[in-house]
Amino acid sequence: MTNASPPLRLHLGHTTHRRFTPFTSSFRYRVAMIDLDIDRLEACAQQTRLFGVERSALFTFDRKDHGALERTSLRRWAEAELEAANLEVPRGMLRLITFPRHIFYKFAPISLWLFLDTDERPAAILYEVRNTFGERHTYAAALDGQWSRHEAPKRFHVSPFFDVSGQYQFSLQYNSDALQLGVTTIKDGKPVHMASLSTVSQSATDANLLSVAFKLPLSTIGVTLGIHWEALKLWAKGARYHRRPSEDAKEPTLAVTTGRQS
Repeated sequence: MTNASPPLRLHLGHTTHRRFTPFTSSFRYRVAMIDLDIDRLEACAQQTRLFGVERSALFTFDRKDHGALERTSLRRWAEAELEAANLEVPRGMLRLITFPRHIFYKFAPISLWLFLDTDERPAAILYEVRNTFGERHTYAAALDGQWSRHEAPKRFHVSPFFDVSGQYQFSLQYNSDALQLGVTTIKDGKPVHMASLSTVSQSATDANLLSVAFKLPLSTIGVTLGIHWEALKLWAKGARYHRRPSEDAKEPTLAVTTGRQS
């Protein structure tokens, strides 16, 4: 395995959400995310003075926000999730793309655990999805190259304005320069919702982190505020409210490949 990639990178871009039924609505906002090598967390902390791992800094990362929700091995947790979905564990780098803690706050509606092969090509992925009720679920898929399509049954309550039914269609493209992710919810053969994430990679330097702090001062808490603001608008428009199921699926959900391109 090679460590040609830096331990820590920034991803700057935007996310877009679009609802198609029973009425159309959409919103888009800017995001700032981190892309870190799970096996080199100490090197991530040393790369810039403004980023800390389990210590105070302008932006931080804490293992207890992910995995087993403890300060234990994140790799072991991620590999166990893949194995629970009956997928082979690749032998290369494991990178996590997520929202950092900023001003002591963190909420990551989605985090991407990217398993790379020994040539640093995407080989498998875990989508760690969270809702605002403090719950989470993972979807797992095998990848082959920088671009892949896969689908899985929806098994987790994300929004109170959609029930837990239908299929997710994922479209993922990732390399060291950029990330493109699309997730479309299909129900009765028709799209009901689409979410996309588009980012460009930047070096995680003091200057770039300061720029994020000034240009996107609410980059982390803004995600939560945006979700609740859009929920309020949907409620005002008369969107049907779905109660949270008493129990969500615990085991990872396998996403089956539907198309791939090297």
